[in-house]
Amino acid sequence: MTSEESTADRYRRLAATLTMRIDAVPSDRWDIASTCDGWSLRDVVRHILDTQRGALAPVGLTIPDGPTVDEDPVAAWAHTRDAMQDILDDPARANLEYDGHFGRTDLASSIRSFYSLDLIVHAWDIAHPAGLDDTIADDDLDFVEAFIAEMGDNIRMDGVCGPAAEVPADADRQTKVLAQLGRTV
Repeated sequence: MTSEESTADRYRRLAATLTMRIDAVPSDRWDIASTCDGWSLRDVVRHILDTQRGALAPVGLTIPDGPTVDEDPVAAWAHTRDAMQDILDDPARANLEYDGHFGRTDLASSIRSFYSLDLIVHAWDIAHPAGLDDTIADDDLDFVEAFIAEMGDNIRMDGVCGPAAEVPADADRQTKVLAQLGRTV
């Protein structure tokens, strides 16, 4: 993830990783427990779709109705991903401004920060319990670490992340980063 990467390209890349993981979940595993307390893998996908729709609300945009997570989580994600990508590929819509939690911002900036974190971490939340490759790229770990540092205590706000998990000092970098977000490997 480079600073030269546009928001649309970042979304495209992170969504591709998430898509690979969602596509690889066996159909009989959608209702197993995820790494998010009380959520199944299907619930994680539902959350991703809800947050993406929620990201559009402040600028008056919507994602058209499509397949539901209960019917087909793979198709529901693909529908939402494609609609969001279409919006981000259009600067007139991607640059719509609104008053956010931390002041005036625009849709692309929100997707570039918090919603990129969401795609990275929730791809792991789906892959890990499903027994899939759950590796997070080093550049994406750099982004997550920087985002956590920038957010400070705000990362613990209700609905964002719970308390950090404890890990051994010799844990690998990915395990340590995920632990900061309350995930245990």
